[in-house]
Amino acid sequence: MLKRTRLAIGSMTVAAVMALAPVSTAFADTYWQCVPFARMISGVQIFGDAWTWWKQAAGRYDTGNTPQAGAVLCFKPTGSMRLGHVAVVSQVLTDRVIQITHANWSRINGARGQIERDVTVVDVSPKGDWSQVKVWYDSVGNLGTTTYPVHGFIYQDATAATLAKTGFTTAQNTAVTVAQSAANQMVAAVRPGSGPLQMITQAADATDRIAALLQAAGHSAGSGPDGQE
Repeated sequence: MLKRTRLAIGSMTVAAVMALAPVSTAFADTYWQCVPFARMISGVQIFGDAWTWWKQAAGRYDTGNTPQAGAVLCFKPTGSMRLGHVAVVSQVLTDRVIQITHANWSRINGARGQIERDVTVVDVSPKGDWSQVKVWYDSVGNLGTTTYPVHGFIYQDATAATLAKTGFTTAQNTAVTVAQSAANQMVAAVRPGSGPLQMITQAADATDRIAALLQAAGHSAGSGPDGQE
C-alpha cells in the first residue's frame, strides 16, 4: 500500500487543486438526478432507483470492491438517503482515495440537482474494503461528516465504455461554457496573480490538505447531506 500511495503522490498533487477548489458546476437550466446522470456518463445501462442498481447488476455486469475509473460506486440506502445513490469514479488516487463525478448531492448555492466533478471520496471501512465511505460535501468545503454504507463498484463492459465516451462528449458539449467559466474561477482562486512556480507550490499545499482530510476522516461524526434522489 505504501508503494502504491507514493506512486500516487504526483497525481494527487495535480488532482488536489481540483478536489479542493470550488469545481462544482451545474448544467444550465437542468436539474439532474443521480441515476440518469450516472447512466449517461458511465454507459452502465441500468434503470430504476439507485438502491436497486446493485441487485440489477448481478449477472449483467462485473461487480467488486476495488475502485476503477469509469465504474459506478453504488451506495446503500440509509435513513437520510432512502433511495440510495450512484456516482461514477473519475480517477483512483490511492487504494483508499478516489474522485467521483455525480449529480444531486451537495446543495450548491442552496440548490439541489447539480453536477459535481472530481470530488474526493475516502474509504473509511475498518477492513479497507470500500464498504464505508465519506464524501466531499460542497456546502461545508470538506468531507461530509456522515459515514455512508456502500455495496461496491459496478464495472463497465465494452459496450458501456463506448456509451460512456458518447455520454461524456454530450455532457461536455452541453456544459462547455459553464465549465470554462468554472475553470477560470478555479484558476483565480488557486493562483491569483501567481506564476508557474507559485502554482506548483500551492498544488503541493493542497496535497497536504488532502492528507489532513484522510487523517480526520476517521474521527468526525454527525450528519451528512440529504442524499435522496
